[in-house]
Amino acid sequence: MDYATLSRISVKHLTVMHVLLMTHSVTATANILCVTPSSVSKALAQLKTQLNDELFFRTGNQLAPTQYALSIGPAIHNVLSNINGIFQQGEFAPETFTGTLSLSMRESTFELFAPQLGDISQQLSDHAQLVISTKEQFSFEALLSGKIDFLLLPHDISQPPTHSKNLVWKAILSDEMVCLMNRHHPLANDELTIEKYLSCRHIRVIDKDLAEPYFEQTLTQRHGARNIATMVADFGSAALMCQHSPYLFTCSKRWAETALQGKGLVAKPLPFDYGQVAYSLVWNTVSLNNPACRWLHDQLVVDKA
Repeated sequence: MDYATLSRISVKHLTVMHVLLMTHSVTATANILCVTPSSVSKALAQLKTQLNDELFFRTGNQLAPTQYALSIGPAIHNVLSNINGIFQQGEFAPETFTGTLSLSMRESTFELFAPQLGDISQQLSDHAQLVISTKEQFSFEALLSGKIDFLLLPHDISQPPTHSKNLVWKAILSDEMVCLMNRHHPLANDELTIEKYLSCRHIRVIDKDLAEPYFEQTLTQRHGARNIATMVADFGSAALMCQHSPYLFTCSKRWAETALQGKGLVAKPLPFDYGQVAYSLVWNTVSLNNPACRWLHDQLVVDKA
């Protein structure tokens, strides 16, 4: 270990770098850290020299991180989280908390967890914030770099879509899958067989982060591939398309029973074995060094099955 080099880099330097990676702005970083913009600029200049990299370059009014800056972001987050854990000991009191807690999810996932999240928000003080972003905006990389605290998403239990050793997965809500169709569909009053399922065209939800769903792989290997007519961004869009077309939409049963967009659609069990599905909470291992994150974690993992 190069102690001489380490002695020249302070927690302040790492904190400035971490916040800059989130804000891409010297002024915004200064406001968050309650220091002057010149102090942030000075720390950044020192880091550039110590790390022998430009770290950021200006594009308009924003700072764009270099590839090297992006690559060291998760490591800096881990270091700061571990240091934070040393100083943040004892019980967490949500009614006196004044910081920010964050999580990311699909809009469809919010349909199921809105009551629980509303209760969590109300337990926090009037000076705290619960920030809920979309998965399209902040996903697994954001967890690793500390931009969000948790990710909440549906997936095949047999197939977590990331193998990062720093991310922990916990299923917190069991589910099953159903096939939706509008009430005028030719199959609305029939038993859904695998032959009828495959004879129709389908709607699929796009997800650039998740691997090919296990149910899709199993279906293709055992019975044949679905004929995808259209691909949309989220469950709500798929359900609306289903309302106005002869297409089938395969989705979460819990979502279909809860969401307004699913009202009036006919739901049928899938005619093949597709494995187990659930909604899982995902977090970076170092995040739980923060008492506030531990508290939010405990609120979200209560048994809802």
